[in-house]
Amino acid sequence: MPHPYLEGRAPRAQDCVEELLQHFSVYSNESTTDMKRSSSLSFPKSRRLTRASEFERVKREGLVRRGNLLTLSATVVENSGLCRVGFITSRRLGSAVIRNRVRRRLREIVRQHQHDLRQDFWIVLIAKRDAANASYRALEDEWLRLARRASILL
Repeated sequence: MPHPYLEGRAPRAQDCVEELLQHFSVYSNESTTDMKRSSSLSFPKSRRLTRASEFERVKREGLVRRGNLLTLSATVVENSGLCRVGFITSRRLGSAVIRNRVRRRLREIVRQHQHDLRQDFWIVLIAKRDAANASYRALEDEWLRLARRASILL
């Protein structure tokens, strides 16, 4: 069948979708174990602390470790399963763009190291003012140092 563009007519959406599926099916020789492994690297919202009561509990019961860029609070929550993490970026950091950038960086750092964390912990990371100007590598080094000091790494 000649290509629709060469015939002088616009392709239907269904034709485009079918063509893409055929094209990518050639490259989709990934095994299901590879797919499972890549999905285990995600950091879904269910792994995050989102409620004020959860943050308050960590603040009230948690162990605090302070660094130059971050403050880490952690508490043991029995039978909670995988660790959950909350992020606090206050307006002192700067504009919403800056706060969101710091939050995304912290979330990515925790996502990459999530398999090194102990279970049954709730963690709150509070970004300090200097975190807004810090590099990704500096934030990651600070996170690992504080996590080791709090004994939440395996």
